[in-house]
Amino acid sequence: MSGLAEADIKRMRDQLFFEGPERSRRLSRYWLLLPLAAVIASAGVVSDSTATVIGAMIVAPLMTPILGIVLAVVLADRANLRRCVILVVAGAAAVVAIGWLLGLFVPYPVIAATNSQVAARVTPRIVDLVAALATGAVGSVALARSDISDTLPGVAIAISLVPPLAVVGLTLESGAPRQSLAAFVLFATNVAAILASGIVVMAFHRVHKVFGQTATAGSRYGAAVAVIAALLLVVIVPLWINSDRIDKTAVRESEVQAVAERWADDASWSVTGVTAAGDQVLIEATGPDPAPALTLLRHDLDAAGLNGLDVRVSLVPATYQPVPK
Repeated sequence: MSGLAEADIKRMRDQLFFEGPERSRRLSRYWLLLPLAAVIASAGVVSDSTATVIGAMIVAPLMTPILGIVLAVVLADRANLRRCVILVVAGAAAVVAIGWLLGLFVPYPVIAATNSQVAARVTPRIVDLVAALATGAVGSVALARSDISDTLPGVAIAISLVPPLAVVGLTLESGAPRQSLAAFVLFATNVAAILASGIVVMAFHRVHKVFGQTATAGSRYGAAVAVIAALLLVVIVPLWINSDRIDKTAVRESEVQAVAERWADDASWSVTGVTAAGDQVLIEATGPDPAPALTLLRHDLDAAGLNGLDVRVSLVPATYQPVPK
């Protein structure tokens, strides 16, 4: 693929960097839209509204300084790199603070157990990193090629930046620091993915060749790329651990459910739910008296290789009353 022209580099600088005569205007736009996006995202999480959260993703301007970091690294532009990093860090802190403040006005805890928006952002996995890498690549390609820039709204929706930060603030205020950390890991994963895939796309388009890097600039570029690679490796570790835990939990639930359903069917009962909670598996079943024997369930579990597994069963007898004529 041929590299970009100098006019393309100027266009990307104008889109991403907070410099020149338009600097104040761009900064005011950034600090106007970001708090509003934080409020929208926090309200969407509290109300458990997916549509509202998507609206916050479209409004949020965080993608601009993150891609600005990519371009500044490729161009070895220290001033704009520093400026974009400060904007991302300060912007992330502002969103967390707004989420925490709005959480003060919510009379109940906003946590994963009762809110699907929170639950969706406190279990980051390797698949989230894969999706973020692909999405970040699309965003970088859309930046480099003006003819496909209309994909950027889709990129904003696909990669979640402000909502996880809002969840960090809300769960911190709700007294769930572990969920806050997990949501922050998701945010860090998305940022690392954008940076990594963006560097690859820019290298593919030979942006640094067009700009004509000096030897000193090239060494700075290499150091920055090493930092981004290290960040990517750092987020992979918790993602891998979490993915492994979630996969094992899903397999355990599936195996227990298969055994429990056969056990319940023999007594004309039905299993209404199987949930893994820590080292325990909880089974909910209902049906007519008499209830099926738990010793038979234990025998079936052991026969299926699930011996030693701590299983708790909630048996709810179903009673039927005649409707008055």
